[in-house]
This record gives sequence, C-alpha cells and structure tokens, in this order.
Amino acid sequence: MSGIYHDGSRDLQDRFDTRRMADVIENRKVRPELTDDDKAFIEARDMFFLATADPDGRPDCSYKGGDPGFVRVVDPKTVAFPNYDGNGMYRSMGNALVNPHIGMLFIDWEGQHRLRLNGEAAIAQDDPLLPEYPEAQFVVRVAVREVFPNCPRYIHKMELVERSRFVPRPAERETPVPGWKRADWVPREALPADDPARSP
Repeated sequence: MSGIYHDGSRDLQDRFDTRRMADVIENRKVRPELTDDDKAFIEARDMFFLATADPDGRPDCSYKGGDPGFVRVVDPKTVAFPNYDGNGMYRSMGNALVNPHIGMLFIDWEGQHRLRLNGEAAIAQDDPLLPEYPEAQFVVRVAVREVFPNCPRYIHKMELVERSRFVPRPAERETPVPGWKRADWVPREALPADDPARSP
C-alpha cells in the first residue's frame, strides 16, 4: 500500500505505464526526514514556492523569498521560516492556520536541481527563532512528512541578477517602503497603524 499515491495518481500511472517507476521512486527516494545534503541545499536557497489549501481544499500557491538561510533546518524532522510583512491578505498563512498541510518546493536555478518537502505547518509569534529574523511577524515551523528530489530536466537554467532590497536585514540599513503602499489606490488609513508607509 502506497503512502504517497492515491487513486488519481494510480489511475494516471496505470494509463501511462509508470506505476512500477513510481513505486521505485517512493521506495528509494521519498524520505520521512531531512538528510545533511537536504539541509545544505535548503539553507543555500533564497526562495521557495509554498502550496497551501483552505478548509475546503481550494489551493493557493505563493512565492517566499529572503536571504540564503532564511529557511532553517532545525532538525531532521523540522524546518522553520519567517513571515515578513506582505500585502496583508494572509492567504497562505491563513490557510496554514486552518489547514496545516503544506508543500514547499525549493529550486536551484543555476544548478538545475529541486527538492520537494511536504508537512504540517504551525505558526508562532513567540518562537525562539523570532529574534533572529529582523522584522519578521512570526515564525512558521513545518513538521516534515516527506521529502524527495524531483526530475530536474525541465528546470530552466537561470542566474541571480540581484536579491530583493526589501528583504529585512539586521540594523545595517532601514528596510525600504514598497512603492505600492504609497500608490493612489491605497488609502493610508487602510494600512496597519504601525506601518512605515503611513509616514509622509
């Protein structure tokens, strides 16, 4: 009995004669915890894609970025990452509060390698890692359920041009205010009371 495939997966595997290969991948590549190599790969990334779903199972996907190491492997069964200021919609994090099952996709664009991590998220405003993330609102810890590499052949080879200047960093500089928060369509009173964008 497979732990990662359901009837829909099996139906397509049978249609395209990939069930045997899918079983090999599950048995040889899917792990319940992170290895040292996984840790090194994840902590070298400066972004990942986050998949969540609401209570009715409707999916949402978002991009999360930071400096390399902003996602930390706390131990072989746990990763943690900060939630920084965004647009205030809290779609991903709101989903995680009501449906903790999430997926994380890490990609090395230059090395053309990717890693998938599925698990359960928990949000904490008093997490001990919080002081280590300047300007983070809270920390998300993910209990790893399964982790596995993916076929890299369709990953486009890309190079980093510049990291975002909006990523909060230690007191070396003030984090700039994003332009959209001062756009005409944004009423200043709609912003959080302590938002720097409220200042002229």
